[in-house]
Amino acid sequence: MFDLTLSFDNGPEPDVTPLVLDILNRRSIKTTFFVIGQKVSKPECRKLAERAHAEGHWIGNHSWTHSIPLGERREADIAEFEIGQTQAALQGLVHPHRFFRPFGGGGNLDRRLMSGPVVEYLKRGGYTCVLWNAIPRDWADPDGWVDRAMEQCRSQPWTLMVLHDLPTGAMAHLEQFLDRVGDAGGRIRQDFPPDCTPIIDGQIVRPIDHYVAAA
Repeated sequence: MFDLTLSFDNGPEPDVTPLVLDILNRRSIKTTFFVIGQKVSKPECRKLAERAHAEGHWIGNHSWTHSIPLGERREADIAEFEIGQTQAALQGLVHPHRFFRPFGGGGNLDRRLMSGPVVEYLKRGGYTCVLWNAIPRDWADPDGWVDRAMEQCRSQPWTLMVLHDLPTGAMAHLEQFLDRVGDAGGRIRQDFPPDCTPIIDGQIVRPIDHYVAAA
């Protein structure tokens, strides 16, 4: 038995996100989509985010460009550009807790995630920082990620998994993964494990030094 929270990063993608939403809808599963601002600014992708929101999924901010981890950026206005601009693009879709997920540069949970100024921006804006504890690397292994994902689920009582609604072919195996989760007695939920939310509504509630670049 285990709990599983699913999240999908880096979309929306017109060729993939509708399939994911269809699968989740048939199974009455609710998740969070952490979207890229540049994509949501396009009408076709915006409509997909609106559909996800209307179907009960939470929408989170995953930066404007998703190019370089924010802990490696030194521009004075980088937080406003990457986070603020995306939040503006999400008008009408923003969750009350203002979810933001930093880019890990391949799933890394380390000091590359954020800088001191980024943390201060999140605090001022009342954001909730949502990390993760499982990365099956579906983007790198689109046909073999399911076994790895199941191992990660079984290794801990509550998994917050990052998948990607990207055109890699990985989501062709999403139903297989969900079947295996059900067969293993897994319970899918929408909320997040406490250890994965070190900042809630702008308040630091758990140590974050490991996720913040040295000044």
